[in-house]
This record gives sequence, C-alpha cells and structure tokens, in this order.
Amino acid sequence: MEQLSISSPLCAHRIGAARIGIGGPVGSGKTALIERLIPALAERRVSLAIVTNDLVTAEDAERIRRSGLIDPDRVAAVEAGACPHTVIREDPTLNIAAADDLEARFPDVELILIESGGDNLASTFSLDLVDWWMFVIDVAGGDDIPRKNGPGVLKCDLLVINKIDLAEHVGVDLARMRREAAAARADRPIALTNCRRAEGIGEIADRIISDVLFR
Repeated sequence: MEQLSISSPLCAHRIGAARIGIGGPVGSGKTALIERLIPALAERRVSLAIVTNDLVTAEDAERIRRSGLIDPDRVAAVEAGACPHTVIREDPTLNIAAADDLEARFPDVELILIESGGDNLASTFSLDLVDWWMFVIDVAGGDDIPRKNGPGVLKCDLLVINKIDLAEHVGVDLARMRREAAAARADRPIALTNCRRAEGIGEIADRIISDVLFR
C-alpha cells in the first residue's frame, strides 16, 4: 500500500499541502506580496497554488493569472458573496473546497496561499482552513495600527508591515511603528517589506520554508 505523508507537520489533522493565509485591510499590498512570493518560493523549489477571495469578482485572481508568474490554472478565485472574512473564519467551506480541488488537480502542490482582504483589522483565519497565517498592514494606513490591538495584528503568525518606502512621505516613524508592533505582539515575528522592490521578501520565503514546510 502506498504510504501517505503530511506535507507540513503543522497540519497533523489533514494530509496534503500546507496552507497559508494572507489577510489584511484592502490596499495593504496582499496581492503584491503574493506576486513577489511566487518567484521567491519557486527559487526554493516549492510547488505552489493560490486561492484568492473577493466579494463578487475574481479581480485579484485574474491579476495573478495574467502576471505570467504561475500557471493560471493553479490560481482559484472564491467569490464570497458577502464579507470575505466570513469564508475564512466562520464558514471556510468554500475555501477548503477550492484548496482541495487544486490539490486534486495538481498532486505535486505542497503549499497553497489563501488570500483574503477586508476593510478593518479584525480579519482572522480559521485553523480549520490554514496551518499558518500572516497579516499585512502598510505604513500609509497609519502608524497607530499596532496600538489598536486588532485581532489580525495580535493573532497572526507573522505580521507584515508593507510599503516601508512610503514612511517618510506619510509622516510615519517606522522604527517606532515596529517597536510598538513588537510590544503588541510580545515580540512574535514581524517582517518589514517594500513589495515594489522586493525588499524583505526573501526573509518571508525563508520563514515559510523553515516554519511551515520544515525544510
């Protein structure tokens, strides 16, 4: 009999690809982060698939499909029909089905990125859906975000502070923002990124390799 294996020890309840959630407010740069992570993970020989979430469109999925960075068939779009938070937290059935379908069609997939936006800091992922998740904020949203103690900031496995190149232009003290984020998260991991120039992307890819895929 063929022996089955678990891709990620984080997910002992499910056999198959590890699943990472990428959440955060609209405009924080989640899709741009994914576009930078695709080649970074490919360089590290990770077989990847992607699920995007939106209200009633597939705009994010289509952007990634057209990017030329990944086989378009490996990108699935979930149209939540309501607040996208609902289908990643209260009832993640649609996303579980989308991820399961990708695994069935591409048996070599070892990692699935599941992206979902929102208009506030309350977006969190059900652990029935993902094994590990990151929350993306950006400096243009205000340096008070870490002090608001939103569930996304506090509970995620990795907090990503994006658009660091804009800090000086929007009057943000980046060092203070990072200190306050570290204090709010009790020194749990934080990454600083500029997705336009791929700054900080390699560090996130390496963390995924070590903390999720255990390689």
